[in-house]
Amino acid sequence: MILGIDTSIGTAVAVIEPDGVVRAQLDSGDPRGHAEVIGDHIARAMSEADVRSDDITHVAAGMGPGPFTGLRVGIAAARAFALGRGIPLVPVASHDAVALDRMLLSALTGAGDERFAVVTDARRREFAYSVYEGMDDDGLPVRVTEPTLAPRDDLDATLDTLGARRLDATAVPAGMLALAAARAVAAGRRIAGDDALYLRSPDVAAPSAPKRVGA
Repeated sequence: MILGIDTSIGTAVAVIEPDGVVRAQLDSGDPRGHAEVIGDHIARAMSEADVRSDDITHVAAGMGPGPFTGLRVGIAAARAFALGRGIPLVPVASHDAVALDRMLLSALTGAGDERFAVVTDARRREFAYSVYEGMDDDGLPVRVTEPTLAPRDDLDATLDTLGARRLDATAVPAGMLALAAARAVAAGRRIAGDDALYLRSPDVAAPSAPKRVGA
């Protein structure tokens, strides 16, 4: 069983079987209040999936891109669960989960395999995007560009240059996050780094040297 946790947009938690069967999936959709609901979401997802903590063999953590405050809640929860159980943590780019969801739907509907960009609101009049085209032999989305920030007014022109259709994401499906992790584990691959994809520096800055006070 794989537990998927993502807080890059809302608070999403899922429990899936290794073959991708989703046993439970919850998503608050609220871009705030991650810390208040993450514990309850994990407990409810495991209850709905009828599994115990020792049934979980891997934890998939959504690494973003996403806002600093929200994203770190899910990553911390995923790391704490994995550490407490002594099981592997599998980092996954959150955009990969959206891309995988879209590609599996396209495969079912025969909608084709065009190049597209997963786009999420990065706030401050900016969007984060990642461009994808097709799936590889391991059933994972092929990322053409790494997650990148673009000004809101420049995004469409940028995607036109890249030849990518825009796909705005308002949620990250935790089940697809966990499925990407399952496929990566089966292939013996790492598909994301251990560091969160914030894309911009935190607002907190190191204090400057204290001013000298004259006599």
